Amino acid sequence: MARRKGFMSEELKYEIAKELGVYNTVMQEGWGAVSSRDCGNIVKKAIEMAERNLK
Repeated sequence: MARRKGFMSEELKYEIAKELGVYNTVMQEGWGAVSSRDCGNIVKKAIEMAERNLK
């Protein structure tokens, strides 16, 4: 199954990971080591940021 290209830039993902405290995990072990909950929180934060930019 082919992977789709993400909508979030890599830069934004890393910025949010830093804010949420999972940046070190990503850098040491990769995105696969980040919990589902933390990934969901990253997406939630990105959506909140996008909604603020639309207003």
